[in-house]
Amino acid sequence: MIKRRTIRKLLAPTAGFRQATFLVLAGLALFMVGAALSFGALIEGPIHSITRFFHDLMSRVVPQDSVDRAAHWVALPFLLFGMMLVYFGARRAYRRLQETVNPGMKTGIVAEFRRRQELAQGPRIVALGGGTGLSTLLRGLKQYSSNITAIVTVTDDGGSSGRLIKDKGMIPPGDIRNCLVALADAEKSLSDLFQHRFKDDSGTLSGHAIGNLLIAALVDQCHGDFELAISKASEVLNIRGRVVPSTLSHVGLRALLEGGVEISGETAIASAGGKIRRVYLDPPDVDANKVALAAIQDADLIVVGPGSVFTSIIPNLLVPGVKETITASPALKVYVCNVMTQPGESEGFSASEHVTAILNSVETRLFDFIMINDGIPSEDLLERYRGSGQHLVDADSDRIRAVGFRVVQGNFMNQTDVVRHDPMRVAARLIALLEDT
Repeated sequence: MIKRRTIRKLLAPTAGFRQATFLVLAGLALFMVGAALSFGALIEGPIHSITRFFHDLMSRVVPQDSVDRAAHWVALPFLLFGMMLVYFGARRAYRRLQETVNPGMKTGIVAEFRRRQELAQGPRIVALGGGTGLSTLLRGLKQYSSNITAIVTVTDDGGSSGRLIKDKGMIPPGDIRNCLVALADAEKSLSDLFQHRFKDDSGTLSGHAIGNLLIAALVDQCHGDFELAISKASEVLNIRGRVVPSTLSHVGLRALLEGGVEISGETAIASAGGKIRRVYLDPPDVDANKVALAAIQDADLIVVGPGSVFTSIIPNLLVPGVKETITASPALKVYVCNVMTQPGESEGFSASEHVTAILNSVETRLFDFIMINDGIPSEDLLERYRGSGQHLVDADSDRIRAVGFRVVQGNFMNQTDVVRHDPMRVAARLIALLEDT
């Protein structure tokens, strides 16, 4: 039996085009009937005169009984030359249209139309997380679908976001900004502008990212409507998909460390240095974003991670209704485990310990698959990371399988001057996993 996703993919280039084609053909048929009825008598005379002229001309050089056959051969170059003129004229008009509408388009209009149609008919993907992990994943997923919903944690209270929370009383925009840029289909210069951060010598602007300030300005223009502001920012960046907060309520994060010490605030938790036992939302009874819940219900694929396990992953899952909706969703559910450990948060954690931390916090088996990296960075990079207290996450897949999870294992790493997931490798494996199930 052919899967619904397969049929949707095959018909993607014609989506929204079949009705238009039918209307064009029906219109041409009606026009030809009308032309025959209205102009038949009018053009019959000139056509007959042209035909008689060429017959008289050919009768001087070919026998009379061969004129009709010769006329077909004479007509052939006229037909071919006419078709060539039409082709070159249409081609020149097409190029002129492309240069006028989109001078920077690297591919033709037809190729661009086909690409966008295929993305529009791609799988419905929900990605949950925050920080650089989620934005890295989105850069790969947007190559396969524009039906992406990034659900972002909103407990960040540091840096530019923290100052905007204090000054404007708004939801922290930092992680949302990163996801918008990751999904952007706009010019690179505009994306770079969104990510530009003022240096420390910039007075009151020091440390602020321009994208955060633009989102704050849009919130003002939208009379405090944060969702509408994000929608307008999405239009500016022409993103593939949408970015939504897991909750529209102001919420913080509390953590219980080993020894019973309790700490409030995401920034304080990340820098506390103690081993984290549990994290909690503050307040715990916030309302989940209905848009986020609806996206989870309709998803074909739900991806959690990669990202800081206690401050990016778990906070989304603690929002009331989120984990229940994920559990009830028929979508394929995958957790993408981190490549490197994080000091003060997941120090010394193996892959199975990342999974255990999530299970202990949400008390629900959310995932069908656990994706873990078994690639190994260069020794120089590993040594550099050891200096900052970070280590390669041990891919202890046997322990993960022992508790009943299926494992997707491979080299999903990208190493340049840092070690992180390769967005294209991860996305390609996720889409292949979806198509195989």
